Amino acid sequence: MNALVYVLAGTTALSGGAFVWSFLALGRQRALAQELSVELARTEERLRAAESQPEQLAEMLRAQAAASAETVATKLVQRATETFQAQDRVARERMEAQLKPVAETLAKFEAQVAAVEKARAEDTGGLKAQIASLMEASVATQAEARKLSAALRRGAGVQGRWGEETLRNVLEAAGLNSRFDFQEQFSVDTEEGRRRPDVKVMMPGGGVFVIDAKASLNAFLEAQDAVDDAAREASLVRHAQSLKTHMQGLSAKAYWDQFKEEGSPDFVAMFVPGDGFLAAALDRQPDLMAEAMDKRVLIVTPTTLFALCKAVAYGWRVEEQAANAGRVAELGKELYKRLSVMGGHAALMGKALAGAVDKYNAFVGSLESQVLTQARRFEELQVDHEGKAIAELAPVETAVRPLAKLAAPAAE
Repeated sequence: MNALVYVLAGTTALSGGAFVWSFLALGRQRALAQELSVELARTEERLRAAESQPEQLAEMLRAQAAASAETVATKLVQRATETFQAQDRVARERMEAQLKPVAETLAKFEAQVAAVEKARAEDTGGLKAQIASLMEASVATQAEARKLSAALRRGAGVQGRWGEETLRNVLEAAGLNSRFDFQEQFSVDTEEGRRRPDVKVMMPGGGVFVIDAKASLNAFLEAQDAVDDAAREASLVRHAQSLKTHMQGLSAKAYWDQFKEEGSPDFVAMFVPGDGFLAAALDRQPDLMAEAMDKRVLIVTPTTLFALCKAVAYGWRVEEQAANAGRVAELGKELYKRLSVMGGHAALMGKALAGAVDKYNAFVGSLESQVLTQARRFEELQVDHEGKAIAELAPVETAVRPLAKLAAPAAE
């Protein structure tokens, strides 16, 4: 709003200055015309007085009169030329000052558009890289599971820390930020006591969903150390039952009710830190996924959780781009408003210039008919003017070009 006030004040000052300048210039021109009339009257008196003087004195007076008339006319034309040049220079400087805030607004507009386009190009062009990253994450997770198998046998504490670290890596690989997009290591108080989910993920537009990463892998690791197939199969059956029991207990906690005020959907995510761990359980419990969904538990692995969180991260980018688009729209409205105001001021300035041209032409007409015609009578009296005739003063024929495409703002 301040910029609009500055533009309006500056343009008004420009129009007023041009009008005052034209008015002062017209006053000076009238003064010169009056001075010329007085000089001509004096010259006529000298001529009448010279009729009784010797011929040599008469010739001298005629020469002085011609020189005086020519000098005054030359000064008048020069003064008028300088006046219009000064007006044009001042008008140009004022117009450049008015256009500066418009140029700055346009630069901001272009920067916002460039930022939106860059973000969109990154989302589109990075799709292949994201798929490759997903595949690499899956392969790396499987390899890491095999390498850490021995370490995980040390106890539940090691398994828990490894599961939490794997979960954090998946979230960050999907593009979520631990400072803004998800929260770790927090607890909630319920009627049954204090509970401690592993991660709370914030969703765009409001809402959260909870992820639990406390599933036990002890039975699966025992299967890797089994001495025969029967012992291995028995351990894998216990592994499937362990995941099912953990899923049922997680459903009973009903985290969606505890986070209802934060907009939690009616499910909780159960994170299994490797696709192989879940595949082994599904081979022994084929209905595990269906039962989990009935109990509002979504069993996820690094691969499926990556895809889910990638969608959440994309939603955050879309929301940010929408906010940028809103700012771009506001800049566009402000730019149009300033252009509209500038068009009105330019139209007023054009009218002022046209008025100055009309007054100058009227002055030239008056000078030709009232003053210079009388001065040229010296030529009829055959006064020696040394070949220097009084110059013709041409009117200004160029009209001010109207604004055809930039309409003036409507009156408020």
